[in-house]
Amino acid sequence: MQIAVVGSGYVGLVAGACLADLGHDVIVVDNDQEKLAALQGGEVPIHENFLPELLARHRGVRLRFSDDLDNAVRASSAIFIAVGTPPTEQGEADLSYVESVARGIAGAINSYKVVVEKSTVPVYTCDWVRRIILRNGGHAEHFDVASNPEFLREGTAVTDFLYPDRVVIGADSPRCAAVLREIYAPLTDGTYYLRPEAIPRPDRAQLPPPLIVTGAKSAELIKHASNAFLAMKISFINAVASICESVGADVQQVCRGIGTDSRIGPRFLNPGIGYGGSCFPKDLMAFRAVAREYGYDFRLLDEVIRINEDQRQRFIRKVRSALWTLRGKRLGVLGLAFKGGTDDIRESPAIVLIQSLLQEGCQICAYDPAAHLRAREALGGAVMLVENAYDAARGADALLILTEWEEFSSLDLKRLRAALRYPIVIDGRNLYDPELMAGHGFTYYSVGRPLVSPEPLAPAGVAPSERKSSLS
Repeated sequence: MQIAVVGSGYVGLVAGACLADLGHDVIVVDNDQEKLAALQGGEVPIHENFLPELLARHRGVRLRFSDDLDNAVRASSAIFIAVGTPPTEQGEADLSYVESVARGIAGAINSYKVVVEKSTVPVYTCDWVRRIILRNGGHAEHFDVASNPEFLREGTAVTDFLYPDRVVIGADSPRCAAVLREIYAPLTDGTYYLRPEAIPRPDRAQLPPPLIVTGAKSAELIKHASNAFLAMKISFINAVASICESVGADVQQVCRGIGTDSRIGPRFLNPGIGYGGSCFPKDLMAFRAVAREYGYDFRLLDEVIRINEDQRQRFIRKVRSALWTLRGKRLGVLGLAFKGGTDDIRESPAIVLIQSLLQEGCQICAYDPAAHLRAREALGGAVMLVENAYDAARGADALLILTEWEEFSSLDLKRLRAALRYPIVIDGRNLYDPELMAGHGFTYYSVGRPLVSPEPLAPAGVAPSERKSSLS
């Protein structure tokens, strides 16, 4: 099938490359000439596993890049809108880019088209896209508008697209649904997975994935509700971690205990410094705004957001507890991206924490395997960026682990201890076993687990209540 994807950001570029890998002919449309030139020249603008292979495989064959929306619409049976929906100051989704694309599509429709909303948008967006196209000259019988939400995680977006937990199609007519069924048929009938060149199957993939067909409004709500629920799981386990710290329990043991319950599951029960990125913060605010607009005060989302913000302050308090005063302290930082596997620093807890520590008068030396260029744009020259974890630790009063990159969980601990001025590690991602760290001579702080140290935490004879307060 001939498909146009409007927008070459994280969602649009991954969707375009993956649709090409399914066998469709895809035109990715963008008005950013510099980005288009880079893509046409073979550059890969984002750090995403398997994306370079797909772009190299299909560029110039099944995958083309263009700034000509009119021709792309005329040549395509389906047009996926994958442009940004940034938050406004009130927390609502800014749909101006979506509206602009809808107006452009209206003037180019020359036969039946399915316009597919791929961006994360509030309920009723499909209705508004339809109205905009009609107002700008589109004929009702020549198009349908559908919602096809994405459930992509940065760092694993390609495998998430090709090995999804489910494919959701929000269509209000059988004709529209049939087009989308055809687009995803290589996944839902399993034929894609028989190809020798198929992207490798990840763990826990269900083959073939289920196809869920709903109305457009239900599909729009599925995306926002999914992200809100996952963010709630993160905030919930962070709140539990705070209680664990107060009573001396181990949150990892608690996670195992509740995560084996099939009704709950282990995924997203990972205590840390809170969620970030381009989706969860924005989508929670937008979902809350939609609820308020239609008369429901979704106070649970307020608490999810508050816990997430508080988690960062709790981490700053850990740093202060470890070092007493912060002004003039040299800190090594591992991780700048909002999560491992990506170079995206949007709403990154690591960046927020670094900015707070800079305001406290700290000197920061940081390393990230992929996000250093983007971090340089955000932080300027205030932070020294280095080439490896050991350079970040060299001469530091403490080492902070802020992103869960796999390489950070397998460091040479002897070399790390030798590099640090003081053997203090404050781990915001719980990458290490506390007893292992103590055995290597570290004073080790983590999230929701007791502080461990190779030295006694209090003199003999100190009352348990006093000892407990010294750990808080």
